[in-house]
Amino acid sequence: MNTTPTYTEHADVIVIGAGHGGIEAAMAAAKLGCNTLLLTMNLDTIGQMSCNPAIGGPAKSQLVREVDALGGVMGICADATYLQMKTLNVSKGPAVRALRAQSDKAEYRTFCRKLVESEPNIRLRQTSVIRLHTNPVTKAFVGVEDNLGILYNAKALVITTGTFMNGRLWVGEKSMGGGRPGESASTGITADLINLGFTTGRLKTGTPPRLDRRTLDLEGLEVHPGDDTLRFFSFLPDRPIREQMPCYLTRTNPSTHKIINDNIHRSPMMMGLMEADLGPRYCPSIEDKVTRFEDKDSHHLFIEPEGRDTYEMYLQGFSTCLPYEVQVEMIRTLPGLEHAEILRPACAVEYDYFPSYQLYPSLMAKNV
Repeated sequence: MNTTPTYTEHADVIVIGAGHGGIEAAMAAAKLGCNTLLLTMNLDTIGQMSCNPAIGGPAKSQLVREVDALGGVMGICADATYLQMKTLNVSKGPAVRALRAQSDKAEYRTFCRKLVESEPNIRLRQTSVIRLHTNPVTKAFVGVEDNLGILYNAKALVITTGTFMNGRLWVGEKSMGGGRPGESASTGITADLINLGFTTGRLKTGTPPRLDRRTLDLEGLEVHPGDDTLRFFSFLPDRPIREQMPCYLTRTNPSTHKIINDNIHRSPMMMGLMEADLGPRYCPSIEDKVTRFEDKDSHHLFIEPEGRDTYEMYLQGFSTCLPYEVQVEMIRTLPGLEHAEILRPACAVEYDYFPSYQLYPSLMAKNV
């Protein structure tokens, strides 16, 4: 097979991935005057919110403000596309209060793309990178090659891996390659990084089911509206006032927990099918909550809108990788969700990651 590049492009900086991290990296490089090339597998998913359509929350809202203070754009995007703004932990002291924006997923994505496209120093390309090119003697970075044989040369490379590198999705014992539902995984880069001396591992995370609002009975549930007095993430003065949408609170019950316990053996983790054994510390699956906290007969779940122009609702706190039929059974034990229809099933995703000790404090890699 001919592996000679068919075409070559040049840039100062290449950024792989156009999620939250990729957008910030590309915008930062562009504002410094660098000719920046932003590569993504799908231009339509620039700024896609893979899981919860929210920005901020405990610990994270401070980070969003700091990113904004440093010239980042996440806070600007959140302020422009919120469905609801809410200050959390208001009954506690100021040190633990946090701002959380429920975002319109489609609007957030569209706003991010417009922002990137308006930056003159950024060029976008829809492609899939399969190979890294380095100098065989010095190990200095040279460029990347895509699946069409196009070589992109640059002085520096930023890889924002997300959940796509050799990503695999799980629903019960069923699995498929993918970085998130409906999108393919990125392959090839991990092997090249290992050859350069990098250590890699596998992480996992999960996402809850998305439900059809028209099949939910929200009337008897506790309503959680946004704040009357709005606060925003960005320090910039342009702060649009938008109509807010409420979220709703429901709870698990002993019937829910019994279904989970009766089917826990069907989890791909319990079956030993997944390579990854480390997940997010502060975002446990519903199976983890039920098995870890056996003394609790109920867990809070928030039903959150995904956008103004969709019936899709996000069931926060109900991340799971149990089989689809078990998900249906579990959900229909919840108050207000007795007749719920699932638009997108919950799933787990496992993916490659690279421990941060391989980076300098500047985030530059030690091995290249």
